[in-house]
Amino acid sequence: MNDVALASMQISSARLGMQYSMSMQKMSMTDMEQQAMGELEMLPPVTSGVGNFIDTYA
Repeated sequence: MNDVALASMQISSARLGMQYSMSMQKMSMTDMEQQAMGELEMLPPVTSGVGNFIDTYA
């Protein structure tokens, strides 16, 4: 009977570790997304006409 209880506790511990890991990854991704948005806001505004067309005949 102890084996079943031990296995149950190990599974529960593994599940908790997985949930913690996923939570940390989500927080990291959210932080990176916010940082990227901040960097995009720092870019100068795009002037119209420049870089909108590619000369494929050259």
